[in-house]
Amino acid sequence: MSDARPAPGAGASPDGGAAPRPGLKERVLRRYWQLPLRSRLAGLTAVAVAIAVAAAAAACWLVTRDRLTEQLDETLSRQEVAAEYVQQLGARCNNPVPDDVRLKLPTQYTVQIVTAAGSVCTWWEKTRIPVQQADVAVAKGESDQALHTTRANDGKEMRVITRPFHGPLTDADGRRFAISIATPMEPVTDPLQQLALILLIVTGIGVLGAATAGLWVARAGLKPVDRLTEAVEHVARTEDLTIRIPTEGEDEIARLSRSFNSMTAALASSRDLQQQLIADAGHELRTPLTSLRTNVDLLVRSEQSGRQLPAEDKQALLASVKAQMGELAALIGDLQELSRTPETGPDGAACVPVAALHDIVGSALRRARLRGPSLDITAELDPWYVRGEPAALERAVVNLLDNAVKFSAEDGAVEVSLHKGELRVRDHGPGIPEEELPHVFERFWRSPSARSLPGSGLGLSIVARTAYQAGGSVGLRAAPGGGTEALLSLPGAPTPPPDLPEP
Repeated sequence: MSDARPAPGAGASPDGGAAPRPGLKERVLRRYWQLPLRSRLAGLTAVAVAIAVAAAAAACWLVTRDRLTEQLDETLSRQEVAAEYVQQLGARCNNPVPDDVRLKLPTQYTVQIVTAAGSVCTWWEKTRIPVQQADVAVAKGESDQALHTTRANDGKEMRVITRPFHGPLTDADGRRFAISIATPMEPVTDPLQQLALILLIVTGIGVLGAATAGLWVARAGLKPVDRLTEAVEHVARTEDLTIRIPTEGEDEIARLSRSFNSMTAALASSRDLQQQLIADAGHELRTPLTSLRTNVDLLVRSEQSGRQLPAEDKQALLASVKAQMGELAALIGDLQELSRTPETGPDGAACVPVAALHDIVGSALRRARLRGPSLDITAELDPWYVRGEPAALERAVVNLLDNAVKFSAEDGAVEVSLHKGELRVRDHGPGIPEEELPHVFERFWRSPSARSLPGSGLGLSIVARTAYQAGGSVGLRAAPGGGTEALLSLPGAPTPPPDLPEP
């Protein structure tokens, strides 16, 4: 007795039993979805044309059959059987004619007598046709006429019409009888067979032509998709984001191509910005690190050589080391702020709380007054509620106020106002040259006149990023009478939403 078991994953279900084989429908569907898209389109086109042509052919065949049958019925309805022939047929049925006597048949149709009892009398040269209940009903006088299709005893399909006989003859019981006139269905079936063959050939040609045309149309229509696929594969293989797909028209494929071009352009721009950020961050980090290493080397040499530095020089070196470490910490904090992504909820949407901008500005003002105690900082703040991260908004406002404090003269003045969502911070410093204004929000960009001052060159970049995430805008301009005016506009409302109570 064999103890062989199927290997794991080979025809076995998770519970150890044999996995059921997929049915024919599942296999066909799996095979269909494995076909190329153009083959599926061509196949669907061929199937649609086949159904349409088959429906048209079936309708044509049915209409032709009904028309031919109607014509045959009209021909049968016009046929009349002479009374003499019926008398002769009745005499033949009552008194059989010897075999050596041949009677002349006056008609090409099959004529037979149907009695009320259901018996049938047919000319001896014709094949008897089985009587039906409708024929007997006519013989009994229950119906005026019977018209149907049946098969004779020799298997030939016949069209039969049965009508009452109104002549002087009666059957042996003295009752009237009916006369059935029948003719072969060949005038109907033969043309129908030829028509069916022609329609079958035409349907086959139409399906083949539709499949060919569908394949050609699919190939022509999917050429943009092929180009898009090649471009995506090229990007995945080489990481070359400079590739672009030519677009023509306004259809879905053109829109998809334009979207792909926009995506690759955005990715290329993002990668360039990332590389630029890394290069700029490395450059900015190099200066404080170099100075820090120099100072630390001096202190280490002093300790190793036993030659103590003067107390004043040593204190200056330590103060410089502390300042450089603070500068590095600030730079790293700014880089972390720029790389931070907004928090999202369980559904992937951004979780943006409602924040009181006037409270955030008030908190930032308290910090600014500590950094510039000799400055006259005035503020007029109207209530304004926005959707944004309070910490990011406060950092952005603090950066604007720090710039104003940094560039203000001692005992100078800084005016701050918040009205209808527009925050204005105006200082009376030297101002910014007109040609430098377009660059102030670039990462690590610093004015030549301000490179000696502390800072990382990322403060205004953080402000611009925060304003963009909150759906607002920020800008700098020269203030009348000298100095610089910063304008931060954020959408919102003067009252909180219903789910946020007023403080």
